[in-house]
Amino acid sequence: EEPAAARQARSATFTAAPVVHAPRTSAPAPCARLPRGMSRGTTGYDRHITIFSPEGRLYQVEYAFKAIQTSGLTSVGVRGVDCACVATQKKVPDKLHDPTSVTNMHKITDTIGVVTTGIVPDSRSSVRTLREEAAEFKFNYGYDMPVQSLAKRAADLSQVYTQFAYMRPLGVSLIVIGIDVEGETKTPKLFRCDPAGYFAGYKATASGHKEQEANNFFEKKIKADPSAQYDYDETVQTALACLQSIVGADLKASDVELCVVRADNPKFMALTDAEIEAQLTAMSEKD
Repeated sequence: EEPAAARQARSATFTAAPVVHAPRTSAPAPCARLPRGMSRGTTGYDRHITIFSPEGRLYQVEYAFKAIQTSGLTSVGVRGVDCACVATQKKVPDKLHDPTSVTNMHKITDTIGVVTTGIVPDSRSSVRTLREEAAEFKFNYGYDMPVQSLAKRAADLSQVYTQFAYMRPLGVSLIVIGIDVEGETKTPKLFRCDPAGYFAGYKATASGHKEQEANNFFEKKIKADPSAQYDYDETVQTALACLQSIVGADLKASDVELCVVRADNPKFMALTDAEIEAQLTAMSEKD
């Protein structure tokens, strides 16, 4: 039989000691600081592409638009009555680069081209995908892919990147031009596609660093004469005038890339420096 002294010692071992609450002598620890540039309203919601914030926003998609804005370039597109053109600033990031290898103009088919604005690797990935889509369409149906169908396909692919957690939106905006040929009718087309998967046809549009200023320029010009029908020279000069306006200085031919499609020559073609310089001279003579 267990001795009484041993039983008392064991009982004392398992008896809970009273809890003594010490008086609080210091203030509670401050909340952890948020990373710089992150507000409490976005905490957590900007880390996942598939989660909406309480305000109904997808912050990663908005950040993709900011990536385009911070690219430092502005691109414009203008549609005329028998042609369409796209123009963008040309900046060579390094003096050691070969300038002929730096471009934002890309031919998708013989009659369709795009100007890309934003992250360059994303731009090249988008262009490669669109070329594959256009080639597959022609193989399956026996005729060239219409401009609107190509723009819609580009927007659909961009939208897919906004709904899967293992993807991220592409930080690139596309301005698409081309000539749709239906029998004897040749119609110029101009579309813009954004990272959210939205696309629409335009009379004139812009994307990039000074997108808002460029769109304001076009709105004023179109509002002044809503029924204006631009021929080839007026279309090209309107695009150049817009770039010159937002740059705030006289343009040089070496500072601009400009490509056109025309009803009488539907191929997507780049203007030479001499042709751009001739259009700039004509602009200055008008002024």
